[in-house]
Amino acid sequence: MNNQLDPTDTGILRLLQQDARLTHKEIGERLHKSITPIHARIKRLQEEGYIKRYAAILDPKKIGRGLIAYTQVQLKEHSQETLLGFNNEVIKLPEVMECYHMTGAFDFLLRIAIADMDEYYALLQSKLSKLPDVGVMQSFFVMSEAKNETAYALGIK
Repeated sequence: MNNQLDPTDTGILRLLQQDARLTHKEIGERLHKSITPIHARIKRLQEEGYIKRYAAILDPKKIGRGLIAYTQVQLKEHSQETLLGFNNEVIKLPEVMECYHMTGAFDFLLRIAIADMDEYYALLQSKLSKLPDVGVMQSFFVMSEAKNETAYALGIK
């Protein structure tokens, strides 16, 4: 845990991770602080990059994105230009929810949210396989979800 964060800072971050709609007043009440220092701390946490953004978490099934695929991609070449080229193109695809450059046998791990297997096949054929220097791709499909957290455990070592 970063030494710059005191218990009030971590309390603010915990509360906002649970519900980003909380007002400064509500946060202050829960942390036994007044509104003014809560406002100042949240502003500082944003400016220092601890809080990157606020978002609503949607149910993928209700919006027609119920099939989740994890796709590993191995490139044919590993020059900086090739890696950057692939990265810059794959992040433009709206179906790709997350993209990680990885160590190991595969270069990238993608989390893809699509409607169904037909849509995945179309994505694979018309977009993913046509990206720069794509070699091998291997996909895994989520059958059920046991845990899906968006909040980081703060203060745990």
